[in-house]
Amino acid sequence: MFRRSFNTRSLCLSGIIAALYAALTLMLPPLSYGAWQCRLSEALTLLPLMLPQSVPGLFVGCLVANLLSPVGIWDVLFGSLATLLAAMGTYGLRKRPLLAASCPVISNGLIVGVMLSVVYSLPPVLTIIQVAAGEALAVTLGYMLMKAFHGRIDWRKYQ
Repeated sequence: MFRRSFNTRSLCLSGIIAALYAALTLMLPPLSYGAWQCRLSEALTLLPLMLPQSVPGLFVGCLVANLLSPVGIWDVLFGSLATLLAAMGTYGLRKRPLLAASCPVISNGLIVGVMLSVVYSLPPVLTIIQVAAGEALAVTLGYMLMKAFHGRIDWRKYQ
């Protein structure tokens, strides 16, 4: 999957994506943490459609951002796992973009939604819907950004 991921360019690109994800999340904590959340950084979860190097970058960025989460270790473990699975699913379904875009919504909705419902003693179904709705907004923003940059960026030169 990531044969070319261990060259300097790929590692740097992954690091930049990780830093961008973490910075966007930490810059807006009221939107990034809690039962109602819409992490603007999750707009980056569509990057695996074009850049396989973004998968580890998204995971590391989420892990770093979740180190400061009010939920603590649970968000570090489950929130980061949800983003990793979402990024891998998006990459795996890259030839079917609409289906790929559903991966972050489903992964975060289910994993983070259940985790938050347990941590905050909230109804699981409601929390899953809330997290999935916030994720859908972020993914929609990412899709709009992708469309805005379509044709302006040659993604192949970054692979």
